[in-house]
Amino acid sequence: MTLPPVFYHHFRTPLPYKQTLLLQEKIHQLQLAARRSSSHHDILLLLEHRPVYTSGRRQTEQELHAERERLTSMGADFAVAARGGQLTYHGPGQLVGYPLLDLARTSPPIGIRDYICIMQKMIQSYLLRTHGITHVPSDHTGVFLDSVTKIASIGVQVRHRLTTHGFAMNVTKEPSEWFGQIVACGLVDVKAGCIVEAKGENVRVEDVVPGIVDAFGTSYGRDMVKLYPQNAGELGGAILALEEDALAAGEWLRAPSPN
Repeated sequence: MTLPPVFYHHFRTPLPYKQTLLLQEKIHQLQLAARRSSSHHDILLLLEHRPVYTSGRRQTEQELHAERERLTSMGADFAVAARGGQLTYHGPGQLVGYPLLDLARTSPPIGIRDYICIMQKMIQSYLLRTHGITHVPSDHTGVFLDSVTKIASIGVQVRHRLTTHGFAMNVTKEPSEWFGQIVACGLVDVKAGCIVEAKGENVRVEDVVPGIVDAFGTSYGRDMVKLYPQNAGELGGAILALEEDALAAGEWLRAPSPN
């Protein structure tokens, strides 16, 4: 069975997290409505966030209250996400990928574990083939450079076999100081790695986008087609509105503010 292409869009300006959640939800609802006539599209959003700490759906407000106060005092946003996983950080210097896919397009449908496994292997393959960076096996989800250095994280949500959330891969050193303020993903003694440090060369987030797009298409067996928001109807309008919000938000902190 020939699967339809995945349409991808790369945001050039770091996005506010909560508005990006709303965009994902908007796309999810559009997909649900259009799936009745099999006219829905699969989407891959590639972006950076403005500095933000996010928690997973299983963490309670009682657990998070003190952390929320401490972390927002440093100048980052804080949000509770509907994904799996625990407290983590997103920000400039890190490529975030949000695949919004219909896992029921195949027969049988792709299971959640297989979906995550493919995503993890996709990142590992990209790092090795493009940058010569090898990973080590880990009992934890994500991609590790060694037992204490994590370069990429995965946290997804699946509803009605439609996916939201996704992966985050550290490209530059900029996220490191922000990660240093927390126990990311509940892993004590694990630090954030990045492509720049592992490769010993300067790499920008925009440099990695084409390779990730290719790796994603290869891993999931899909053609990848660039999305042009101005020609994409209601979906495109929502993307353009978010890009305007990102520009209006102005500059962001490059490092945590001292308390």
